[in-house]
Amino acid sequence: MSQTAFPMCPCGSGLRAARCCSMNAAAMPPADSSRHLIPLVERAVTAHRQGAIETAERLCLDVLELAPDRPGALTVLYQIRRDQGNHAAAEALIRRVVTLDPNNFAATNEYALLLLGKGAIHEAEVQARNAVRIAPQNPQAHNLMGMITTEAQRPLVGEYHYRKVLELSGGRDPILLANLAWNLKNQGRMEEGRALYQESAAAAPDIRQTMLGWARLEEADRKFDAAAAILDGMAEKWPNDPGQLLSRAVLLGRTKKTDEALTTLDEIAKLTEGRLGANELAEKGRLLDQMGRYDAAFEAFAEGKRIARELSGHAYLDGQADNIIQRLGGFFTAGRLGTLPRATVRTDVAQPIFVLGFPRSGTTLMEQTLSAHPKIVAGDELPLINDLTGLMPRMLNSPLGYPEALAELWMGDQREGLDNLRDYYLQKVGQMGILTPEAAWFTDKMPLNETHLGLIALLFPEAPLIHVIRHPLDIMVSAVSNHFTHGFFCASALETAALHYVRVMDLVQKYRSEMALRYLPVRYEDMVTDQESTVRLVLDFVGETFDPGCLQFHENQRYARTASYAQVTEPLYASSRFRYKNYRRHLEPVIPILQGHIERLGYAVD
Repeated sequence: MSQTAFPMCPCGSGLRAARCCSMNAAAMPPADSSRHLIPLVERAVTAHRQGAIETAERLCLDVLELAPDRPGALTVLYQIRRDQGNHAAAEALIRRVVTLDPNNFAATNEYALLLLGKGAIHEAEVQARNAVRIAPQNPQAHNLMGMITTEAQRPLVGEYHYRKVLELSGGRDPILLANLAWNLKNQGRMEEGRALYQESAAAAPDIRQTMLGWARLEEADRKFDAAAAILDGMAEKWPNDPGQLLSRAVLLGRTKKTDEALTTLDEIAKLTEGRLGANELAEKGRLLDQMGRYDAAFEAFAEGKRIARELSGHAYLDGQADNIIQRLGGFFTAGRLGTLPRATVRTDVAQPIFVLGFPRSGTTLMEQTLSAHPKIVAGDELPLINDLTGLMPRMLNSPLGYPEALAELWMGDQREGLDNLRDYYLQKVGQMGILTPEAAWFTDKMPLNETHLGLIALLFPEAPLIHVIRHPLDIMVSAVSNHFTHGFFCASALETAALHYVRVMDLVQKYRSEMALRYLPVRYEDMVTDQESTVRLVLDFVGETFDPGCLQFHENQRYARTASYAQVTEPLYASSRFRYKNYRRHLEPVIPILQGHIERLGYAVD
């Protein structure tokens, strides 16, 4: 029989498609029928352990051809493909092991690490949670949860799991201390993070990643001399380390030494045969932008996006995005909203101010401004509204998903359902430790929360909704020059960023036409050109008196956990206003997509 009749699986596992990714699990014979293959699996394990890779691979392929559901053979073949750098095959194989044996801790842990490495944070967390369920007293399981939730910008959860590792292990592992230090840095707890980095570096001074994280903490905390000193020490030990060089380039860029920063990136290129990674290209593009070399900057941005797509496998989830937006628009109609209840307003706790906006529209600037007020604290990017969309069916005892599960509110036993959802949100905020005794308000600036405006208005009918509006083409420049995963990976390409922007803005218009909202649109350009009037307008809308400290937002010592963390430590500058003009010809493909919203918002294309 020709190979065409039995095509090999495109994942690269070395198995036939029918025995791999196209396998019909329901048609597999009972496990007992392949017990005679156990000695072959044991021989494969032994051969792999002894370094006889070809023998181990052949044995695994023979076993899996006859019994493709043998976890032992799948595990060895996974290890072989992983070590060969065949990521697609490795992922397919380890996923099958976990599917066949969901209580296999080692495989679950491996799968979570693989997903984390490729940037699939949500999927990685699903596996990491299962690892903790399987082995709740295993430090490795908690360490993985700490890594993933820290990466997912939920550092308080990550801190809990890192400290659980310290408790379970009974030691002070230097790498763990460094991981916890990075977590605390992401919470803005710089002094605590710095102390842990010092302890970690004293115990193990030759761990490169520890020193790199410490330097980044000092740079984020505006201790530029301290960051430079750490990087100088790294340069003596690891003069050609790309991470050290990239961090130095970032530091030089922050201190306005753009020529030196660009030269440092060129050093990385020489070490990597002229090829820069996605992060290096993004930094290079930002430096070239500062130098006015806009065509070269866009070229760097675009190449960085291409590499990021290639390495992560992420592309815009067009179907999923369209599905949820269509369902939200269809559910939140005036007729239905007229019969739905609203949550009551609690007066015993600080209340949310929702800072809405597409990523890179100026929401961080708005949050830094507001949180300089003595009665307002920054909540940053709270994932809680999105969490509630997943929890809602269970909390409302509904067989339906979000948003259709809200129909349960018409039932007699769910009349207080919205109050329960509201209390979950407020309870989580309280547990995060972001509130102060003086705070009357806290901000929630999770990007694209405006997608869930209907739900927010049901839960917090009196909460201020401040929507930061910016020229759509300026947002596109920022989307192409930064890596972010919000919005179904829409920023993986320029055109998909534009498409998702239109979808979200159309949905916002639908919400505004169907329901009463305490909604204030604020132009980013007005924040830049007429700062005091804009700040007074926003604070009056919130219901707080004007405080002059809000005009000095750049003196706010809080660390903003976004790509804008450096910009918001500087006074207002107008160079980012109508920045798109420098990239006008590169934006031609998306102007027709955005034209309607450009005009509706009162902007123009010059």
